[in-house]
Amino acid sequence: MSDNQRSGQRTGGAFASVQRLGRSLMLPIATLPAAGLLLRLGQADMLGADGLAARMGWVQPVADVFAAAGGAVFSNLPVIFAVGVAVGFARRSDGSTGVAGLFGYLVFQAVLDALAPFWGTGGDGKDTPDTINYGVLGGIIMGLTAATLWQRYHRIKLPDWLAFFGGRRFVPIITSGAAVLIAVAMAAIYPAFNWLINDRLGGWLMEAGTEGGAGAAVAAFVFGTANRLLLPLGLHHLLNSIPWFQLGSCTDAEGQTLHGDLTCFFSGVEGTNAWTGSFMTGFFPIMMFALPGAALAIWRTARPERRKATGALMVSVALTAFLTGITEPLEYAFAYIAFPLYVIHAVLTGLSLALVNLLGIKDGFTFSAGAFDYVLNFGKSAELSGGALAGPILLVVIGLAYGVVYYVLFRFLILTFDFKTPGREDDETDSFSAAQSAAAESTGKKDQEDRAG
Repeated sequence: MSDNQRSGQRTGGAFASVQRLGRSLMLPIATLPAAGLLLRLGQADMLGADGLAARMGWVQPVADVFAAAGGAVFSNLPVIFAVGVAVGFARRSDGSTGVAGLFGYLVFQAVLDALAPFWGTGGDGKDTPDTINYGVLGGIIMGLTAATLWQRYHRIKLPDWLAFFGGRRFVPIITSGAAVLIAVAMAAIYPAFNWLINDRLGGWLMEAGTEGGAGAAVAAFVFGTANRLLLPLGLHHLLNSIPWFQLGSCTDAEGQTLHGDLTCFFSGVEGTNAWTGSFMTGFFPIMMFALPGAALAIWRTARPERRKATGALMVSVALTAFLTGITEPLEYAFAYIAFPLYVIHAVLTGLSLALVNLLGIKDGFTFSAGAFDYVLNFGKSAELSGGALAGPILLVVIGLAYGVVYYVLFRFLILTFDFKTPGREDDETDSFSAAQSAAAESTGKKDQEDRAG
């Protein structure tokens, strides 16, 4: 085997591992819609003191229960990520992988707490102790550690007198040992990490998110564009986890420090969450209006004999995008067969995030930027944006304008450059199904399905 072939194999293996990590993040993220719904219903403007409980006092305990149930998930995201990544990243994992991730994270956090007086930050020297808080990054690192060690040691054979601890039982043990070493190393570098990531980068994002301006718009544009460009490769979840769950901080109702745009939008108390929504709001115009406009353009530019079938398909995926924010089937329909269209879509997505930041509109989601999340978070969006007109209603106006722009632009480009979007194929090829298959290949989902089968 030549050096070039070996280098290609290493590169391909590394890329597949990064894809697998991105997919593994979806397991813990999948818990957020239910948790966000419970937490949102339990907040003051919904079922709480300023909402239904103001007229029906008996509802307040119900609101408290909902808020506590949803808040429990957001307060424990690091350990949820540790278990989820451990199970999702390891090939053919089982329950012992999750147990190893849990053991590893608990040991990791306990060691960090023990070393906080030496390397921690945030204390006042009196009532508030110093802490070392890596947020979900710590959970992801321990999940990867557990998954890697499980791959290597889940079939290990020990001497007869230690045989009981062999095989899968050995994995939580060695993961706990590794967690001690990792925690000590990460505690030692925490002052530098806290200064760079939390104070400087996170602090800048919080200030920009609160005050708006060009800085926030540029950051949001870069994130929005990169988010869509990484989607066909299956790497967007990896990017999303950085601003949504790590950068920026807030305080929850119990005084605990939480990190991330998404986490703080839902769990941050008033006065600590004014900056949130910067990396979520701009997706609502795209997913609820722009992409359905693109679907309409694909339908109307289909060949006459295929227009009816194409229309039924496009209405289905457009409705899914509008209601739930699930846009992958629609985006895959033109990402692989009309890539210039997809690049334009990515740039327009970035511009949407930049625009809403410049206008000071704040909104968020636990699942995706669809109508369900929009309606659920209408009140919170109005509160953070300075009113309904300046926030969620203006967001719909922008979305409607985006829908028109997408329809006109996509229709013009499809007809001008004769892109073979669904319904315009020269033969009997089903380009929509072919695009979904290409997406499964490029994102690594096909390999995952083959191994599972």
